[in-house]
Amino acid sequence: MDNKSEKFTFNPEEALKDFQAYLYERENAKATISKYVTDIRTFYKYLEGNYEIDKKCIVSYKEWLYPRYKAASINSMLVALNQFLEFWGLGRWKAKRLKVQKQLFIPEAKEMTKQDYKNLIEAARSRHNSQLAMSIETLAATGARVSELVFFTVESIKKGAITISNKGKHRTILISDGLKKKLLYYAAKNGITQGCIFITRNGKPKDRSNLWREMKALGIISKVPEQKIFPHNLRHLFARSYYKLTNDIAGLADLLGHSNLDVTRIYTANTAENYRKQIQRLGLVTG
Repeated sequence: MDNKSEKFTFNPEEALKDFQAYLYERENAKATISKYVTDIRTFYKYLEGNYEIDKKCIVSYKEWLYPRYKAASINSMLVALNQFLEFWGLGRWKAKRLKVQKQLFIPEAKEMTKQDYKNLIEAARSRHNSQLAMSIETLAATGARVSELVFFTVESIKKGAITISNKGKHRTILISDGLKKKLLYYAAKNGITQGCIFITRNGKPKDRSNLWREMKALGIISKVPEQKIFPHNLRHLFARSYYKLTNDIAGLADLLGHSNLDVTRIYTANTAENYRKQIQRLGLVTG
């Protein structure tokens, strides 16, 4: 059948439910599944109740995204849509992602400094929120993802290493002696003798939304610009600090759990101002 005239009709909620089940069976991370579901709902919003689609509809949706989202966001949304199409046997309709020029510099407005980091911890302590302070310090001192905090158990902390198992991949997060001592003290002080040490009042592990909301609330007190305050920025701080100290990008990739060094280079990118200072030090501008 000609792709141009081929159409596919579906029930939106049933289709999304089946797609979720497929992603779960494929052992995608919960955060990935949640992101894909959100992106497919954005596609549904574009459809405006007309759930008969064709290749032309996919192309039009891509054009609809242009003025509304940044290129990187559009590409991530197209990845979700392409997975959705693949699941329904419509891989031939996949949308091509936008070509995005590699960003050479990180925005200075978003770079978290060590002083910003220390200010956040002090702000959390001033609010008597020892859990938030310890969570921030743990993420920055290990390079762990927020989703990996669930693996920080009393048992694994005592061993000085956290074993992460996700999507068939395994990696180890090493804990320094100083952090190990602080984490065990925190657990003992809060009566946590086993299992995950970062839990909510209901006994459930803290997730990204919990931590994001609590960190954002520290903005005014800490005097750290809001655009710098998000959990993943602590992982970037760890990466830049480690690389500056060791200049070992391969070792950093291992610590971050990256299989591709190009991904690691994103974490070690410098600001334009720092590059400008380095160029100035070359001494090639004559007096």
